[in-house]
Amino acid sequence: MRFRAGSSGDEAVLWALRTRCVRELCSSHYRADVIAHWSASPPPAHYAALLGQGGCVVAEDAQGRVVGYGMLVLQDNEVDALFVDPDAAGQGVGRALLQQLFALAAPDADIVLSASLNAVAFYQRGGFIAEGPQDYLHPSGITLAAIRMRRPAASAGS
Repeated sequence: MRFRAGSSGDEAVLWALRTRCVRELCSSHYRADVIAHWSASPPPAHYAALLGQGGCVVAEDAQGRVVGYGMLVLQDNEVDALFVDPDAAGQGVGRALLQQLFALAAPDADIVLSASLNAVAFYQRGGFIAEGPQDYLHPSGITLAAIRMRRPAASAGS
């Protein structure tokens, strides 16, 4: 597996991966009507700009196929997305992507995120602490049940 910076030119491939993940992996924790609306939504208007800001890491396999990606909103130290191809789930791709995002994050600030219900345990294994449930307003206009999470700053223990 290798990593590279994502760019606005990756928008279609990454959004297609995100949509597949919503349909295949999130369906274990969300109703079918929520999955249908969520997965049918187009990329939000700010998506290409977010990809171009330097906080996107793309994981590729040896053949150059995208197997996952993560996005960190640099100015907020917030994980905006982390998706792994369902065929590569459980192979360490997500954990490796999360480490790549940690390296991009400001070390003196907590890292925050809104976790989909199916991803809470994954983020807990990555050092995040659940702060509680939240209603996450998705750019598609739907409200998703989520868990607000926080990972203490790397410098907090020093």
